[in-house]
Amino acid sequence: MQTITDIKNLTVQSLPPILVLTGEDVGQFEWLKKEISKNIGYDPSDLNYSYFDMKEASYVDVELDLVSLPFFADEKIVILDHLLDLTTAKKRYLTDEELKQFESYLERPSESTRLVIFAEGKLDSKRRLVKLLKRDAQIIEAATPKEQDLKRYFSSQAQEMGLQFVGDALDQLLLKSGYDFGDLQKNLAFLKAYKEDGQIRLEDIEEAVPKTLQDNIFDLTQMILQRRIDQARALVKDLRLQGEDEIKLIAILLSQFRMFSQVKIFSEEGQSESQIVTSLSELSGRKINPYQVKFALRDSRRISLAFLKQAMMILIETDYAIKNGSYDKDYLFDLALLKVANAV
Repeated sequence: MQTITDIKNLTVQSLPPILVLTGEDVGQFEWLKKEISKNIGYDPSDLNYSYFDMKEASYVDVELDLVSLPFFADEKIVILDHLLDLTTAKKRYLTDEELKQFESYLERPSESTRLVIFAEGKLDSKRRLVKLLKRDAQIIEAATPKEQDLKRYFSSQAQEMGLQFVGDALDQLLLKSGYDFGDLQKNLAFLKAYKEDGQIRLEDIEEAVPKTLQDNIFDLTQMILQRRIDQARALVKDLRLQGEDEIKLIAILLSQFRMFSQVKIFSEEGQSESQIVTSLSELSGRKINPYQVKFALRDSRRISLAFLKQAMMILIETDYAIKNGSYDKDYLFDLALLKVANAV
């Protein structure tokens, strides 16, 4: 977790002339952004700080602020948020001419301005703007950490908070949080408030950490595969009471079975786990969470491609029937669960 170490001692005094925070791990990115803002003492009422949301700001105003002298100090800090023009995202906020003007500024930045850039996503290394920043700026990347690094970091965080995980409780917290940095931060804080004695056991994780829809769909999938139909129907009933729609449930189930199929095919072709992550990311056009692949590989081993193909066809046909209004959607969804279970 080098990124956290990089900002731990960051202050106004140690802030480099240009600092860029980027990365595809959304939870970690948002946490790092808050920490950086806190560490440099950002205060919207302080005239030595200027904040621009690039989704709304005019570049004319940004450039004027970049080159103007500070009023009450020797230096001022300019923050550019959501500068997606640096990333591979299709969204752009600056025109080609404005990008050239910004490049010109970066080649000769003001000595009295400290520039902080928040650009969520993956930096586009082909852009001249990014090449300039890689040459002259300090870049902090919120990259998806390895499982062991994540476990080590949150184990340390727990100790600082006076929490002690008993047995496999930490592993269960990681699993229930989807190995997501942001969710782990929130759930750790929740457990701190939940258990006054600081002893966190497996049952505490199950009772205190709320299940996500993805958790419930995972449970539903396991029930179907194990033909525990009564339990599956009871879970679906609970999800309906929570306001979840059958169309949405089908979409997530389809996504899960599709992931099983893809990793199984790539695995049978001889691809390693990391190669499968790369292949799926290229196929989908977005960064695939490595932990999704890890668990999909584990859970798909005992499932045949023939079953997965049949299960997806059943769900697709059910989705069509529900949207077409052929029968009651509750009946159609329950029937689909039975068909998929019987196909195992």
